[in-house]
Amino acid sequence: MASNPPAPEAPPVPRSTLVYGGYRADDEAPLGEWNPTADSLAPVRGRHRVAKQRGGGFARSSTVLGVGVIAAVSAGGMASANTGKPPVSISMPDLPNVGSLISDDSDSGADDTSAFSSVGTTTVDAAKGTSDAGEALRSRILAQAERQQDQLDTKAAQAVAEAAQKEADAAAAKAEKEAQQQAAAAKKKAEEAAAKKAEAARLAELAKQYTLPTSSYTITGTFGQAGSLWSSGYHTGLDFAAPTGTLIKAIHSGTVTEAGWAGSYGYRTILTLDDGTELWFCHQSSISVSVGQKVGTGDVIGRVGATGNVTGAHLHLEVHPDGAATGIDPMAWLQGKGLNP
Repeated sequence: MASNPPAPEAPPVPRSTLVYGGYRADDEAPLGEWNPTADSLAPVRGRHRVAKQRGGGFARSSTVLGVGVIAAVSAGGMASANTGKPPVSISMPDLPNVGSLISDDSDSGADDTSAFSSVGTTTVDAAKGTSDAGEALRSRILAQAERQQDQLDTKAAQAVAEAAQKEADAAAAKAEKEAQQQAAAAKKKAEEAAAKKAEAARLAELAKQYTLPTSSYTITGTFGQAGSLWSSGYHTGLDFAAPTGTLIKAIHSGTVTEAGWAGSYGYRTILTLDDGTELWFCHQSSISVSVGQKVGTGDVIGRVGATGNVTGAHLHLEVHPDGAATGIDPMAWLQGKGLNP
């Protein structure tokens, strides 16, 4: 039985190592390690830009890229080995420097990465939080200021109200006082008017009981006048000048206690009233009554004359309360009886 001849052995495939720009056999001289720099690689231009990432993100991407390349190369080598074809060199394009990938758009990347903080919070959020906190603080300050202003306004309003109340109370007290004063004045005036009216009524009634001592007269001397004509140095009575023979009447009812000559008084009649008051009628030309005689108001008791110490015909009238030696003003006494000489 014939047998197939053994298949010729494939030429040994030299072991190779992946290097920058292709493979090299183990027996070839080393080509050196790939360590690209910013000077050895030109930066990528155009729209192919890689954004910067945090914490070694690019390193992880580079590792994945390298693993993928190695897997692809290994698969190609295995395919070559399985097919019996000689190894094919795989060339890798020049990759940009890591720094160039980052620094090419440093401004944009900086803008992108600057939005992150070291704890995963963006500066925008932080700024927003700061703004919110500042706004909240501002709102609290404004609210506190508004409350304080409200308190001040309330106090001011209270002070104004209290001042207005005080003024109103003072005005009311003043008005009440004035009203009381006016009422008191009106009352006093009314009382005075009533008293005056009552006095007038009394005097009118007295006038019916009293009368003037003579008629057709002129007052020529009043009480208290000073002069050498009177031995006492002043006039002690009231003089009614009238023609000689003019009738003299009893001023009020009473009793004749004296009637005759009295020296400087000439012929004098003394009429004592019921209350003890003595009325002296002096310088008479004649006397018409006698001692002890009772007379009524208006009865004739004598006539005007010029006897005694005189300068002319007249009636000299004196009033002595309770028979006192010193008399009082006859004018006032007569007016008190409702008579007006």
